[in-house]
Amino acid sequence: PFLLAPKSSSVAMPPPADIVKVAIEWPGAFPKLMEIDQKKPLSSIIKEVCDGWSLANHDQFALQHADSSNFYITEKNRNEIKNGAILRLTTSPAQNAQQLHERIQSSSMDAKLEALKDLANYSRDVTFAQEFINLDGISLLTQMVESGTERYQKLQKIMKPCFGDMLSFTLTAFVELMDHGIVSWDTFSVAFIKKIASYVNKFASDISILQRSLAILESMVLNSHDLYQKVAQEITIGQLIPHLQGTDQEIQTYTIAVINALFLKAPDDKRQEMANILAQKQLRSIILTHVIRAQRAINNEMAHQLYVLQVLTFNLLEDRMMTKMDPQDQAQRDIIFELRRIAFDAESEPNNSSGSMEKRKSMYTRDYKKLGFINHVNPAMDFTQTPPGMLALDNMLYFAKHHQDAYIRIVLENSSREDKHECPFGRSSIELTKTLCEILKVGELPQSHHCSDFFPYFF
Repeated sequence: PFLLAPKSSSVAMPPPADIVKVAIEWPGAFPKLMEIDQKKPLSSIIKEVCDGWSLANHDQFALQHADSSNFYITEKNRNEIKNGAILRLTTSPAQNAQQLHERIQSSSMDAKLEALKDLANYSRDVTFAQEFINLDGISLLTQMVESGTERYQKLQKIMKPCFGDMLSFTLTAFVELMDHGIVSWDTFSVAFIKKIASYVNKFASDISILQRSLAILESMVLNSHDLYQKVAQEITIGQLIPHLQGTDQEIQTYTIAVINALFLKAPDDKRQEMANILAQKQLRSIILTHVIRAQRAINNEMAHQLYVLQVLTFNLLEDRMMTKMDPQDQAQRDIIFELRRIAFDAESEPNNSSGSMEKRKSMYTRDYKKLGFINHVNPAMDFTQTPPGMLALDNMLYFAKHHQDAYIRIVLENSSREDKHECPFGRSSIELTKTLCEILKVGELPQSHHCSDFFPYFF
């Protein structure tokens, strides 16, 4: 618009790009309106503000956003200050971290509770987090968690709500501090893990403690191989399932996230074992009843976790999908004999050993043609293409055994059709398995956080 304005001395010039107009608050004083020059060092701007209120030691002060975030303003993020922003003069991150570090160790329960509440709030800010972590703050929190239950056993009986709140704020601060990725997850003790795992059962009714505990367990499993093994020893699927049967969607989401993390990090030989436990516990039907058919919309995070569970379950089929049939393997060939037996047993001779070898061979070849294999003489050759490999044969045997009448009907109907109208069971099953593997992306890792394409009918 300025380019189009006529050349006239009365046109107002735009304010310089480096100047932002803000209001700055200080407790007990009127807000100060001032222009911040973004080219000047932040320290000299803070000094100017402190001088205006006659405050000494300006290096112990900082500016922060006066909105709900309370985030500190640093040289890195100062460009995000908008015109008209309300800022607050406050103690510096280092000072604040030092004070909170002392306050959370107070012997007064009320003071301790207030301090932990403040810590949970401030820990979302990476500038503060870095300062608090430098004071070995995370170790202090883990020690408080490890020793907490014993030390406050009496307190717990007298002031149960207070204890619950203290633990909740402690765990919240811990989660927020760890989320910045400053500290490695590999440093935590077995005692700490045991304590967090115990809260999943012990504080089932305290939503905030349960939610933080589940979040910590998920992060431990995803971020450290050692911690995965320790967590897997401490928490069972049976202990997690009841949390899916409640009505709090956030707890359900975190619970499925922990199951997914354990599933994702399990070594290959353990993964199938875990899937069998999930099947025994009827995980999918519990999710169907309490999550998918619950009378509320499924939020994005829940949809993503359901999608991840679905992908991980389908991926258990990858091994069979990529296994070629070995024509020399008698056990594998026996499956093909079994398909033939179920389809034609009723009409085959009572004693299979009767008749010449040649006669039996020609009868088998005829039957394999009716079953719809490409290679009538040696149907094993039909399963050497991967995908779908042996997975196609697994599906065919399952269908033949569990839906026997339908299987026999399909085979017989097709064996009496003209060639151009046939839908041969063998070839169709192999193609269908291959197509389903493509649609369901068997063998592909779960996509990023934004993907939430779960199929309700999978559950």
